[in-house]
Formats: sequence, C-alpha cells, structure tokens
Amino acid sequence: MRKIVVGSRQSALALTQTGQVIADLERLAAEHGMEVAFEVHKIITKGDRILDVTLSKVGGKGLFVKEIEQAMLDGRIDMAVHSMKDMPSELPEGLMNGAVPRRVDPRDCLISRDGLTLEQLPSGARVGTSSLRRSSQLASLRPDLRIEPVRGNIDSRLGKLASGEYDAIVLAAAGLHRMGWLDRVTEYLAPSLCIPAVGQGSLGIECRQDDAELRKLLALYNDPATAVTVEAERAFLGALNGGCQVPIGAHAVLEKTGAAGGSMTLTGMVGTPNGGTILRESRIGDDPVRLGLEVAAALRAQGAEAILAEARG
Repeated sequence: MRKIVVGSRQSALALTQTGQVIADLERLAAEHGMEVAFEVHKIITKGDRILDVTLSKVGGKGLFVKEIEQAMLDGRIDMAVHSMKDMPSELPEGLMNGAVPRRVDPRDCLISRDGLTLEQLPSGARVGTSSLRRSSQLASLRPDLRIEPVRGNIDSRLGKLASGEYDAIVLAAAGLHRMGWLDRVTEYLAPSLCIPAVGQGSLGIECRQDDAELRKLLALYNDPATAVTVEAERAFLGALNGGCQVPIGAHAVLEKTGAAGGSMTLTGMVGTPNGGTILRESRIGDDPVRLGLEVAAALRAQGAEAILAEARG
C-alpha cells in the first residue's frame, strides 16, 4: 500500500480543505483499485507567522506555499492542497499542479455586523480586507468607506468583526462554503462589481513531477472545465507579473458550463490601490494561455503597466 503524506497549513480552513480532498481521493482510489493511505503533515508558513503586516508588504504570493513546496522537494511530503489564489504563477522546478478539482463559488462576499449590504453601509463605515484587489475595487465603488487591513484566518477575522473592530469584512465565498459558514454571508459581490482573485474558489493539488503513481491518481480528480479557466487566469497573472503587492484580478467563464473545451470569456482588472483608477478588459477565446496574454496586452494598452509599477513601489 502506498502511503501519501499531505502537507497542510494549520488553519481550520486549510485542514478542512485537505480533509475534503483526501476523502475524495480515497473514494477515487477505491473505485480504481488503488491501495493508498494518507497522512497529514502540518506545516507553518511565513504567511501564518506574520499576522501584523499586510500581505502586500511582506512578499505577497508564495507566503503560504514556499515552506510546503520545500518539504515536497525534500521528500518530506508527497503532495499539498493549496487555495489556487495563494499560488504564484510559476511553480518551482520539479513540482506541478497534479489536479485542479471542481471550482466552488469564485465571488467575494460581504459580512456585516448589522446585516447591511455594501450599498447600505453608512458613510465612514469600517470595512476590513487584507487584499489590495478588494480594497481598490471597494474604494472605487464606495470612496466614503474606511477600508482597513485585517489579517488572520477566517475565524479570527469573523471574531474581529463580532467584537466591533469592523462594521463589515470582505472574504472569499469559497472559504466560507468549505467551512459550512455560508449563513454568515450578508451579500455576494458580483464579479461585475468586484472581480475575484486569480484562481479564487479553486484548489491546486501540487505534487512532484516524477511521482508517476500519485499523478495517476490526481489525474482522476482533475476537473477539465475548472483547469482551463484557471489556466487562462494564471496566464493573465503571469503576463503582468502580478501578485498580492498589486491590485489585480481575473475571472474566466466557459460559455458552455461544464465543457472542457469551447470558448470562454476572460475579464481582467488592474487598479490603483486607492481605487481612483480601475482598468477592466474582457476577451473571448478558446486557447486559455493566448486569451490570458491578450487580456494582459489590452490592459497594458490602457496603461496598466504604469499602475503596476507604481503599486510595486
């Protein structure tokens, strides 16, 4: 029997996601006559240790995956379950995404103490988010709000909201979905208002390229429709060399729901941190990488490069 060691962050969401993936893989392995056993190995990442500084000031993407990837390269773990939006556009040599499972809700959502929607929040209300992408778009929609940084895992952010530190917070709906906490949501923010992070709502199952046995199992878990839309979004991100240090987002939708091929619409955004300028561009295509590059080029033509350069400092 093959023992597969799965690396995971220690947060409740990370362990929940990892547990759900392991349950799915155990079922698939049994259906295909594969004998496997899973073991979870908890790893503390830099992003977990630094909680008093916004992500954009301490390195952005990669903060939650580097230590886990090193453990994989060293052979201490065999695979890891990541939130795709935490993964850099390029992976270390020797590692790969073995599977991108079916995506859940990619939208952001607002949770307010008094049940008020974004439009209903009073002027000067304190809205917490750790994301420059979210704060940029929120400031553009409601420049009269006080957008303030909030760090920590989902439960601690909800605790800060309940204690009165914030009037509302904005989180990814996917995390609340996986925790079974959708009853906390006050309002879902449509992508037409707030474009999600690249890969938001999807998971990346990372493994070593030379682990043929594990790759065979993970291939059974891959959802082609999710994989192709995420590929377009990540191509866009890579073309603009974006990360958590800059307000950037993308959202791809297949024209035929559930289809692995066919055309898709990709919308990308780049904004100034204060929300004074929000650039958006949409394109339709059937090649995910080419589509990502086209949307990135269109935003460059609008002046995105200057905005990104300034945001990076």
